[in-house]
Amino acid sequence: MRSIPASPEAALAATPVLSVEGLSVRFGGARAPVDAVSDLSFTVAAGECLALVGESGAGKSQAMLAVMGLTPPQAQVSGIVRLGNLQLSGARRRVWNGVRGARIGMIFQDPMSSLAPHLRVGDQIAEAIVAHRGARWREARERARALLASLHVTDPARRARQYPHELSGGMRQRVMLAMALSCDPTLLIADEPTTALDVTIQAQILALLAELKRTRAMGIVLITHDLGVAAGIADRIAVLQGGRLVELAPVRRLFAAPEHPYTRALLSAVPRLDAASPTARQCAPAASDLAVPQSAALLQLRELTVHFPLRGGWRRPSAVLRALENVSLDLRPGESVGVVGESGSGKSTLARAVLQLVRPTAGEVVWLGCALQSLTAAQLRPLRRDLQIIFQDPLASLDPRMTALEIVAEPLRLHRSELTAPARRAEAATMLARVGLPAQIGARYPHELSGGQGQRVGIARAMILRPKLLICDEPVSALDVSIQRQIMQLLEQMRRENGTSVLFVSHNLAVVREWCDRVLVLYLGHALEIAPTDTLYARPLHPYTRALLAAVPVPDPEIQPGRLLLALEGEPPSATAPPSGCVFHTRCAYKIALCASVTPPLESPAAEQQVACHRWRELDTAAAAKATAD
Repeated sequence: MRSIPASPEAALAATPVLSVEGLSVRFGGARAPVDAVSDLSFTVAAGECLALVGESGAGKSQAMLAVMGLTPPQAQVSGIVRLGNLQLSGARRRVWNGVRGARIGMIFQDPMSSLAPHLRVGDQIAEAIVAHRGARWREARERARALLASLHVTDPARRARQYPHELSGGMRQRVMLAMALSCDPTLLIADEPTTALDVTIQAQILALLAELKRTRAMGIVLITHDLGVAAGIADRIAVLQGGRLVELAPVRRLFAAPEHPYTRALLSAVPRLDAASPTARQCAPAASDLAVPQSAALLQLRELTVHFPLRGGWRRPSAVLRALENVSLDLRPGESVGVVGESGSGKSTLARAVLQLVRPTAGEVVWLGCALQSLTAAQLRPLRRDLQIIFQDPLASLDPRMTALEIVAEPLRLHRSELTAPARRAEAATMLARVGLPAQIGARYPHELSGGQGQRVGIARAMILRPKLLICDEPVSALDVSIQRQIMQLLEQMRRENGTSVLFVSHNLAVVREWCDRVLVLYLGHALEIAPTDTLYARPLHPYTRALLAAVPVPDPEIQPGRLLLALEGEPPSATAPPSGCVFHTRCAYKIALCASVTPPLESPAAEQQVACHRWRELDTAAAAKATAD
């Protein structure tokens, strides 16, 4: 299925929805100017989606902020921007106030920081309708509920009365989309609208954008660094590098025959779910100083359970959030196990319970024969030398008062007291060089680092003690594809050199396929499937695993639009009131009466493969028959 093209009427229109000519954005004075955007020109037709792609710092967001007239006062903006026949460049504030929110809608990358926390979401949607359409509040609130219903929000009347913190990430993104569409704009700007979302929710949002493009015939500018996302809904792609447009082409031609070297590099860096089986993870560790056989378990999780008691309040009874339920897993020396699932599945809770940052409610965490949950904090301290973690947000996990060199050297001060201060600094400098950072980075503070640099500092800090276990909690989720590949290659190299075992928490199933030996699939705190990576991706047995794999964007415009139509609907139930029986049955297309009443046990269809599903045998037989027929 090809990307949905602009409507014939839009193609014949003489005036594009958006026209940008020679747009430039410069910061700084004459001594040290920084050109964020240089001589950028493009158009967007009605019913067309133009994707702006490129790495961080390419100028994507700055260009569209300039189009919206939202650049900071110190920015020097030149060029011509037209919305239809209206020239926006140099327009007065009165003109802009009538355009923003009315004729141009915008979806920001982080909906939580873009929504007012003290206002109900229905009122936030209605506010734009009152301001731009002069509607009464009652009419505007009805329109807000209708918009939420049109965006497939369940129980829109109840959702409209809720506050942003009461909604999931996917629901908040739908609210942002409703606000952007509230006044029927002719142009929609979506700035990384799916970056922090799970693959299933990402697919739902992208399917919504494709539907809006088709039904409303409005122009869409999609800002993204994910070419798989662009392949699903874009008609044309503009590739930016260093603020300059290096390639602009129809989506099918750009993917089939990219002309610019930078475009080819971006495409080659994207991990593909439909590519041949990767070989990087098949390399055995080169060395290991572990005092256990290679076949023995280094880490054992036995029916690990984590519950969080929630306090009640006025008219609200106390409850228990069941974050993790009876999860068992063995991790061997030098092995990498991926942990996947949607938000709320228990991935991060599992990682923190292993390190005893969260104490388990029940079950065991056994490290080299020692039950960690029975140890005190003082007894755990010497073991932490071998148990390290890389956090999802590196800049939030780095001490803002310390330089990069001091941050990397700190573990040596705590766990290798025999080293002198100069020796610690020398080892830290060597480790920063190992992760690809120049010497001058060591003197910088976290706020002076880019996302990729901060993540490398976090890796250097975690690896400087040569740990036996490394837990990676979404270590590359917010990074560009090229930086993402560099980080993963670095982790793989250090894993092979040190014999380090890795627990890799991620919602990026393409990355997991490329770098992990086995995969654990979690849903609402329950283990639904565990299997070797090649087995799980070639023959997924649980319907939820299949839905996750079907939601992963594929950078191919011939395939990806059709995959969006298969997006898993709905969101996981609350962990405070999980469904009876199989926890996935409320969203499963193959459920039967048994699924709602009986919890399926983990069965072993093959060596090292387990699945918890009542119908896995017949579903596997049906899938095999279909594959043979195809």
